[in-house]
Amino acid sequence: MAQIELRSVRKAYGAVEVIKGIDLDIRKGEFMVFVGPSGCGKSTLLRLISGLEEITNGDMLFDGERVNNLVPSKRGIAMVFQSYALYPHMNVFDNMAFGMKLAKSGPAEVDKRVREAAKLLQIDHLLDRLPKQLSGGQRQRVAIGRAIVRDPRVFLFDEPLSNLDAALRVQTRLEIAKLHHSMDRVTMIYVTHDQVEAMTLADRIAVLRDGRLEQVGTPSELYDQPNSIFVAGFIGSPKMNFLTGSFAAAHGCTTLGIRSEHIDVVAEGPWAGEVVHAEDLGSDNYLFVEIGAQDPLIVRRPGKLMAHVGERLALAPMAGHLHRFDAEGRPIR
Repeated sequence: MAQIELRSVRKAYGAVEVIKGIDLDIRKGEFMVFVGPSGCGKSTLLRLISGLEEITNGDMLFDGERVNNLVPSKRGIAMVFQSYALYPHMNVFDNMAFGMKLAKSGPAEVDKRVREAAKLLQIDHLLDRLPKQLSGGQRQRVAIGRAIVRDPRVFLFDEPLSNLDAALRVQTRLEIAKLHHSMDRVTMIYVTHDQVEAMTLADRIAVLRDGRLEQVGTPSELYDQPNSIFVAGFIGSPKMNFLTGSFAAAHGCTTLGIRSEHIDVVAEGPWAGEVVHAEDLGSDNYLFVEIGAQDPLIVRRPGKLMAHVGERLALAPMAGHLHRFDAEGRPIR
C-alpha cells in the first residue's frame, strides 16, 4: 500500500486550468472517493495520480517519494476504467494474465495469481470464456481481476459502474466493497459522480468543485456537517431542502437547510402546505409539500404512504437538525 500526498497540485491545458491547487493526503490502505459534478476535475485528478497526465505545478508523493516524473508502470498502480478495456480475442484467463506476461512473470506464478483473483471475484468458472460471452457485471469483474493480479500498491477506479444497469451497479458495488475489506493493504481511489456510491464505499470522500477541493471527510461528516451549501446539496439523496426569504430570516440566516428525514408531520407547526406529489417506495415514502418556498419541501416518512396529493399538512423541523448558511453559502455554527 502507499500513502499519497498532493501538494498544491495544478493541471492546465494551455490557458485553461482544470485542477486549481489541490492539497490532499490519502492514507495507506484507505478507500478514498473523489466525487463531484461532471467537469469538476475528478477524473483528471485520478489521471494525474496514475501518471497518465503530467502535473503542471505542485508535487505528487508516494510514501514520501516525489513521483511527478515517474512513468505509470513504475508507480505500482493498477487502473480500472468504466469501459472495461478487455481484449475481445482473448479469453478471461488471458485478459487477466496479460499484464503479468508482459512483466515476464513465470507461468506457475501467473496461473496461481489469476486463479486466486478469479476465485476472489467469483469468476473462476468463466476463465475460458471470451468477453462477448459475459454480462456487463462479469466483464467489469474481469477488469478488476486484471488489476488485482498485478499486486499494485494503489488501485484507481474511474467510474467503473457507470455502464451497468441499476441492479448490476448494486451487485458490483458490493463486490468492490468486499474487495477493499479483503485487500486492506492496498490504497484505493475511486472516482464517481454518484454520491450514493461515494457514501456507501468510502472511508473518506473528497468533494470537488470547479477544480478545487470543497470538503474532505467521512461520509457521516459530510452528511451531518457540510461546510458549504454545495456539499449540503450534493451529498445525500434526496438532497437537502433549502429555504430562503422569511423562512431563513426567522432563523437568522440567508439560507436554511433541513434534510427530508428531519421534518415531522404535526398537528400544528411553523410550516404548512399542500402535498403536490407523493412517492411510495415501500419502506419509505416521500412527500413533496408546497409551503410557499422556492421549491416544494421534501419530507421523508418511514413505512407506508400516510398522505395523498391535495392533502394539507403542518410540518415542523426536528430540533438540532437545522443547517444555517450565510450569504456566501458557508455554515453559521
